[in-house]
Amino acid sequence: MMKKSFLVISIMVVLAITVGGCATKSDLAKVQSQEMLIGAKADQAVQDAQAAKAAADAATLKAEAAAARAEDALKKAEEKERIADEKARIADEKTAIAEEKAKKADEAFRKSMKK
Repeated sequence: MMKKSFLVISIMVVLAITVGGCATKSDLAKVQSQEMLIGAKADQAVQDAQAAKAAADAATLKAEAAAARAEDALKKAEEKERIADEKARIADEKTAIAEEKAKKADEAFRKSMKK
């Protein structure tokens, strides 16, 4: 990209010199300084683009890491929920068994009192 720009600018300079006739040393110096300035600006633009890409890549990596942590936390929460549900089911079963035993004990007590 930069080479093409430099080539186009160089061709334009050659054409200007050819069409304009003989250029003075000050004209040539002016054109050269403009070329150098344009080249420096192009180099700076390339560096800025590379820095922006590096920053975007770093942000992407951070976002991917955060997404992975969030997914892991979700999996852990779902596992804890499953365990809590299982414990609640077992507790309900134990309560039902205890209630049944209490009912049988109460019936046995009432029968023994009738005799």
